[in-house]
Amino acid sequence: MPMNQLKQRIDAAAGNEKADLLITNAWVADVFNHEIVKMDLAIKDGEFISSTKREAKEILDAEGMYLIPSFIDSHVHIESSMVTPAEFAKVVLPHGVTTVIADPHEIANVAGAEGIRFMLEQSEKLLLDVRMMLPSCVPAAAFEESGAVLRAEDLEPFADHPNVLGLAEVMDYPALLKGDGDMLRKISMANSRLMPIDGHLAGLSPEMIDVYRSAGIRTDHEVTTAEEALNRVRRGMYVQIRQGSVAQNLPAVVEAVSSRNARRFILCTDDKHLDELKEEGSIDHLVRLCIKSGIEPLTAIQMASLNAAECYGLKKKGAIAPGFEADFILTDDLEALPIRRVFRKGAEAATGGRMISRSTLEPIQAEKSLSDSVHIGSFPENRLVLSVPADQEVPVIQLIPNELVTKKRMEKTNACNGEFVPCTKRDHLKLAAVERHRASGKAGIGIVKGFKFTSGAIACTIAHDSHHIMAVGTHDAAIHAAIIRLQELKGGMAVAGETGRILAELPLSIGGLMSDRPYEEVIENMEKVHHSLKEIGYQEPFNPFVMLSFLALPVIPEIKLTVNGLFDVNAFTYLSF
Repeated sequence: MPMNQLKQRIDAAAGNEKADLLITNAWVADVFNHEIVKMDLAIKDGEFISSTKREAKEILDAEGMYLIPSFIDSHVHIESSMVTPAEFAKVVLPHGVTTVIADPHEIANVAGAEGIRFMLEQSEKLLLDVRMMLPSCVPAAAFEESGAVLRAEDLEPFADHPNVLGLAEVMDYPALLKGDGDMLRKISMANSRLMPIDGHLAGLSPEMIDVYRSAGIRTDHEVTTAEEALNRVRRGMYVQIRQGSVAQNLPAVVEAVSSRNARRFILCTDDKHLDELKEEGSIDHLVRLCIKSGIEPLTAIQMASLNAAECYGLKKKGAIAPGFEADFILTDDLEALPIRRVFRKGAEAATGGRMISRSTLEPIQAEKSLSDSVHIGSFPENRLVLSVPADQEVPVIQLIPNELVTKKRMEKTNACNGEFVPCTKRDHLKLAAVERHRASGKAGIGIVKGFKFTSGAIACTIAHDSHHIMAVGTHDAAIHAAIIRLQELKGGMAVAGETGRILAELPLSIGGLMSDRPYEEVIENMEKVHHSLKEIGYQEPFNPFVMLSFLALPVIPEIKLTVNGLFDVNAFTYLSF
């Protein structure tokens, strides 16, 4: 800060110069002393400068409302909203989220460094404060076939970017455990700069938590039980309680939170679809769930603000006090938590659930590596054939609704002439993972249960984290039609009827992950896609596209499907029928 600006701020704090804004008649959430205090607040240059009345150019009467720190999403993949950062900001800011810790590893798996650069550039001039974590595992595991490989030397040029905060989720635990040279270089790069490093400890033992902590990794968002949470807190980690579109771990994990350890818990959405963000909310929704679960409102607010800021070294965020950025929310109920007004650096950003001003950013211009990223080449329908032994048990992927983990089942299934035939009575559907980055023709074919379609198929180019085409259905013609349509769209989602007629679609032309259209148009198309699911008999209480998109991630137990076939995550080996 220039000395003259510093002098003006000090003078304003002392009452010798006018502040920019004075807020009166507010009940302020003091997240340090854990109390509600009625006070006046002065703001200068986007920061709080005084908690007493000062002369100001403008006065805002809070009319007895609660003034609380705005929220921080401690771990989110913006790409999972299926819109660009600018459109994402328009949706989450009205929900009181003014800062996000974003990991662009979805688009990095498609386009490598160009994907990271795109996300940084698209986030630069937003009201939303987007801090990036550099993807540590592209691909997610050494044997994966993503669209790019990012080594330590590829990440190094981004490390000193002002909006780069640290190293994103380390999920390749075999590489960490064996001391892989490139993994160690990435971690050393972050540690040497005192950067935070995120973990990804899905299903790992307490001994592996020790390994992660010894490497300097401080967070984990893959916690699914209270016991796992306590194990991590015991070892000095921050637990990121997650509630997204598929992984909905908050009800179980929040049981671990007490008055003694609450400061080690923060909140994140990880992956959440646009329509759910718009209607249900973002971190504000998690705060409400915490309160409904019995967490004291100020504790829940603290978890969503100060705790996250301290975890990531954001020294000017997370509290209502002099020296902190004036990012705050006005609400009239600390339990129901309606987000009435949202301020970013002392300026009103949203009111009544809507942004006050629209973005004036130029239209998205994506590089060819992002706008033309779906290549499967010639892909005949017979490529979907799955040979199975007659009258024998075969491996089947069992979904667990709203969980990333799956179960490995050994079951007998329908076969004709040695080929698997989907059976809706057994809920045995065909699952396909089709390579889409290099038109190699590779496709893994498997059997899944839990979707309970009665006809047709769905397909998408969102498949964490390598983002090949994933498709599931009751009939090869429908599965094939949906796959081919995604290549024509250059990415997206598609629903096909039994005969192969496309019932609905959502184009996602940026990396096969995001739309270049306004969020309202994307939501409209999403609603058409969801409505069409009724035509194929889908009635389950979870989003099938979200569940489908995680069935290719071979670092989350127990069994997944990659383009090279079925993968047993626990045994860390491929399976055969």
